[in-house]
Amino acid sequence: MTTPRSVTRHDVTFPADDNSCAGWLYLPTGVASPPVVILGHGLGATREMRLDAFAERFAQAGIAALAFTYRHFGDSGGHPRQLLSIKRQLADWDAAIAYVKSRHDVDRARVAVWGSSFGGGHAITVAARHPELRAAVAQCPFTDGLTSALALGPVASLRMTPVLARDLATRVRGTAPAMVPIAASPGSPALMNAPDALPGYEALQPPGTTFRNEVAARVIPTIAAYRPGRAAKKVTMPILFCVSDTDSVTPPAQTLRYARTAPRGEIKRYGAGHFDFYTGETFEELVRDQTEFLTRQLNPSPATSAP
Repeated sequence: MTTPRSVTRHDVTFPADDNSCAGWLYLPTGVASPPVVILGHGLGATREMRLDAFAERFAQAGIAALAFTYRHFGDSGGHPRQLLSIKRQLADWDAAIAYVKSRHDVDRARVAVWGSSFGGGHAITVAARHPELRAAVAQCPFTDGLTSALALGPVASLRMTPVLARDLATRVRGTAPAMVPIAASPGSPALMNAPDALPGYEALQPPGTTFRNEVAARVIPTIAAYRPGRAAKKVTMPILFCVSDTDSVTPPAQTLRYARTAPRGEIKRYGAGHFDFYTGETFEELVRDQTEFLTRQLNPSPATSAP
């Protein structure tokens, strides 16, 4: 029987354009040059919201893990705060890849990406742009903005129009952004208002979290136009899609259609909801499946056998 490796966690920062991202680097002890997986989160979420749980388990299996927070959120740099820019977040992924490739304590030739929810969509886009990567994991991924907008409902979408207009005006004036909630109760104007959205986000917040349940409203039209699932057909390395069959935020039917276009895609389906993926028995099932996939693709050194 194998035993998990011990793990050390390091606070790190890395440059991203004109600013920096904060992260945690998990290194398995006793491994000279482990492969590495980079983890990014969903809408407005920070790495404290259970990315650490996944990263630690991967490191225990011999795979170094970098969990980072996007610019403009949490303890990463960037102003104005709570600015969700798809272009900048994708640049943050590029910066994270460049950062791990600059380190001498990981294997720069064995790099994977892992994203969840909105970050799962980013992982598909990034994997399509970086054919040198060894593997990718897209967990309950956001794959189609139009489909997610329809799931939100037309009434709730229309109710965000005034705050969007105010925020666009603040952008012109150079004043503080007008904010819209990330998650809210059903029927309320927010980026997500499914019944499990608000309690789901609240359940992921540890004491002292840096998470704020709001983003600059100017992101609304760009989210609706973002369709990262279309890039799945361009992902040349193995990619694992972990899909919730009951997902209220990223509708599974469209996600599965995109996932089936990936030349080397693997699909795992789960009966649990979008926000159930991070905790409890569902987390345990997911992290086992993902560790098996990443171990198969990255070939880390085997853990020590217990006597």
